[in-house]
Amino acid sequence: MQQEYLLRAERIMQRIQQLAAISEDANGVTRTFGTPAFLEGRALVQSWLEAAGLVTRVDGIGNLRARLESPLAGAKTFVLASHIDTVVNAGKFDGPLGVLMGLDLLENLMARQVELPFHIELIAFSDEEGVRFHTTYLGSKVVAGSFDHALLARTDADGITLAQALETMGAETNQIAVDAIPAADWLGYFEMHIEQGPVLWERQVPVALVTAIAGQQRVELTFRGMAGHAGTVPMDMRQDALCAAAEFVLTAEQFAQVHGRGLVATVGKLAVSRSASNVIPGEVTCSLDLRSPDEQQLAQAHDFLRGHAEASAGHRNVQLEWQPVQQTAPVICDADLNSLLAQAIAERGHETIPLVSGAGHDAVPVSLVAPATMMFIRCYKGISHNPLENVELADLAAAVAVADRFIYQLKAKHEK
Repeated sequence: MQQEYLLRAERIMQRIQQLAAISEDANGVTRTFGTPAFLEGRALVQSWLEAAGLVTRVDGIGNLRARLESPLAGAKTFVLASHIDTVVNAGKFDGPLGVLMGLDLLENLMARQVELPFHIELIAFSDEEGVRFHTTYLGSKVVAGSFDHALLARTDADGITLAQALETMGAETNQIAVDAIPAADWLGYFEMHIEQGPVLWERQVPVALVTAIAGQQRVELTFRGMAGHAGTVPMDMRQDALCAAAEFVLTAEQFAQVHGRGLVATVGKLAVSRSASNVIPGEVTCSLDLRSPDEQQLAQAHDFLRGHAEASAGHRNVQLEWQPVQQTAPVICDADLNSLLAQAIAERGHETIPLVSGAGHDAVPVSLVAPATMMFIRCYKGISHNPLENVELADLAAAVAVADRFIYQLKAKHEK
């Protein structure tokens, strides 16, 4: 049996490599939503789905979808999904691994002629990363019925609207409204994804149970002081915007370190306008990325840091502009599905490690309409969004075995 899982893992790995060879650049893997490389990659995945005997379709947002139908009248739909778009200079596994593991599961069920008490829909989401239009979860929001049609007017860096991009892709935007799976038809959602963190790598365990997905609050801050000559303005008379920003950066770090419990705070962007070595900085813009699985903790961190930024700006006679960019609530994975997944992990002989995902996933919008669960797969040193991203064959085989067991347990539960 173990040999069978290794063979299946090898096939998944071969497909991962083939898909990764399709890229907008030669140095890494880049397939941003709607580009020729994205369309070529999606066509390759579609060819694999159809070769397996599945009927496929591309919906109004560019998601690739296939269904394994249940013979049971009134059966609900269980979704296996992840995304096939990437960040710029990405790795090979973030997103596609979950789609191709889902294909492997369906191939195995079909080969064994297994009749299920529910439909399985496999979805390769078109845009999870949001690189091109700065709109995360486009694909899954359509399936979940929460797509904002105003986004069709959103433009990319070249001035192309989302609607125009979809037209170029051959997608029919008038179908978006009917592409959602009605809430009453959902049985659940299962996403398989690399961990994108180092816990499994360090503990040498192949898989983990995702218990929650951290909520996020992203903010853009602009500190506006007064530019001046570095040699002539006394220290006690300065309105130094960079000093205010620097104080904020360190405070954000210290607050997260002290309060812990899953809270993380990151300032990843810092821009000094018209900077020069002999000029007191007059305007500085920075980002703030707050994440926590605890919604109250997330709100408290946001309010504290905003208050501190305002006080610091006032003390330094600097103006502050606080501009919210994104806010998503934490997601708690479904207890019943997680119980089945934990059981599958244990029955395959692995330690059950519960993890909170600090990264966002398509399970976030789907969780608003359906029970959702996720399984993490160990990746090399936890590296992701990087060409060094890697998964070992033995870990992939172990993950396939767990996923197999999970689906059969779900089948048994709904046949009772």
